[in-house]
Amino acid sequence: MLAIPGDEHAGITDPDALLMLAAPDAERLGQQADGVAHFFASRGITVHRTRPHGPLSPNFLFMRDLFFMTPEGAVVARMWAEQRAGEERHVAASLATAGVPILHTMRGQATFEGADALWLRPDLVIVGTGVRTNAEGRAQLQGVLADQGVDLRTVSCPAGTQHLQGVISFLGPELAVAHGQRLTPEIAQVMEAAGYELLILEPSEELEGGRAMNIVTLGPNEIVMPSGCPQTQATFEARGIQTHSLEVTEYIKAAGALGCLTGIIARDP
Repeated sequence: MLAIPGDEHAGITDPDALLMLAAPDAERLGQQADGVAHFFASRGITVHRTRPHGPLSPNFLFMRDLFFMTPEGAVVARMWAEQRAGEERHVAASLATAGVPILHTMRGQATFEGADALWLRPDLVIVGTGVRTNAEGRAQLQGVLADQGVDLRTVSCPAGTQHLQGVISFLGPELAVAHGQRLTPEIAQVMEAAGYELLILEPSEELEGGRAMNIVTLGPNEIVMPSGCPQTQATFEARGIQTHSLEVTEYIKAAGALGCLTGIIARDP
C-alpha cells in the first residue's frame, strides 16, 4: 500500500513543525511516488495506491507507521505525534477499500506505530517500546498476536531512535542489517536467539543523511534501497544481497524513505 501525495505537500513553510527535515518539492515527490509504484508493479507486486477523501496530513506518506499486518488482518496504529493524529481513520478506510480485514484498532491510552513491530518468525514478533509505542500499545498488540498463537518479545528502543525499524532491517532469511550506533545488547540478543546473523553498519553520511538502511525486502536476499548510497550498496552485495535502488530524495526531506513509505499487506509464503 502506497499513499498518493497531493496538494498538502505544496507550500510547506515550517517543515520542522510537521516533523520534516526540509520542505519536499511537491512535483518531484509525485514523480518519485509514481516511480516507486511502477518499480513494485514491475516486480509482480500488487500495489494499492491510496488517497482517501478529506484533508490529509503531509505525513500520511509514511504508510509503514500506520498499520501492522498479521496473517489474519491488520492492526491499526495510534500515532504518538499530534501532527499525525487522525491519519488512523484514513488508513482504516484505505485498508477496507483494499479488502483487508481490520482485527484491532489501538484505543484508550495506547500508542503504537507499525514500524516498531517486526516479524522474526511465523510464530514470533519483536516490538520496540519507547517514544512512539508505549506499554499499553504493546499489551494490546500482544493480545491480538496471542489469539494467533504468536509470541511477542519486547525490547526498548534506544534514545534517539524513532522506531525499531531504524535499528534493524531484514536482508535475508537469517541475515539482518543493524545500525551500529543504535543496536543494544538487548536487541542483539533477541535477534541472535531467533537465528539471525547481524550485519552491523557504523554511522556514515549514507546511513544518516542517505537513509541507506531504510529498505524494503523484496524476497530472500533481495532488497530495494535509496539511491545515492554506493558504499552501503556494495556492502550488501558483498554479502550476496541482490540490490535495487530508487530515488526517494523528497521522501528523505520529509524524514523517511522506502521502508517508511511502503505498507506491506501480505507476502507469498
